[in-house]
Amino acid sequence: MLGIIGAMEEEVNQLKEVMEGVSVETRASMEFFKGNLEGRPVVVVRSGIGKVNAGICTQILADIYGVKAVVNTGIAGSLQARIDIGDIVLSTDTLQHDVEAEAFGYPAGQIPRMDRLSFPADERLLRCAEECCSRVNPDIKAFRGRVLSGDQFIADGGKKEWLVKTFDGCCTEMEGAAVGQAAYLNQIPFLVIRAISDKADGSASMDYSEFEAKAISHTTALVRAMAEALEF
Repeated sequence: MLGIIGAMEEEVNQLKEVMEGVSVETRASMEFFKGNLEGRPVVVVRSGIGKVNAGICTQILADIYGVKAVVNTGIAGSLQARIDIGDIVLSTDTLQHDVEAEAFGYPAGQIPRMDRLSFPADERLLRCAEECCSRVNPDIKAFRGRVLSGDQFIADGGKKEWLVKTFDGCCTEMEGAAVGQAAYLNQIPFLVIRAISDKADGSASMDYSEFEAKAISHTTALVRAMAEALEF
């Protein structure tokens, strides 16, 4: 079974509309929609904003639903000039940029007493997402890269520069690394998919409602194609 964590209510709704045999359970104030998507068993849920919500949601998917993989979709701010608004970033790994324990000898971003700095995404899911995205979303570009997460909205040029210099991130958002950490600890393959909504500097070249509609269309098409292509 595939666990799908959506960031936007409209995105989750579009997936629910094409699911079959749906049953709904509420846990930790989140609604989990269990059923079939493109003939494959899935659980679709909106976690809410922030790392704590995302971590709780992923753990429920592991404990209650026994998912074999987790895909997390949403939006993010670009940290690279080559990655423009509307493009998609597929995580190679995820990292929590707001963790700071350098006084204890840890590099920026590393959680004390964890055995690694970042959490690697699953190569099989990554390759599947690349193939599916090129097929169902030929009008946009998809990039592999590191996804940075923190309980902060980044709109400052200086902070953006620090994130790039320190972590070599491709985009920044508020949930993906928590999904990655929870999946890593449970030994569950995961992938974070992010549609770029801004340049993480307060600028925007597209009306947000226009962007949101396009992002939902792109991520929904990608997730549906992945569900059909994957077997667990």
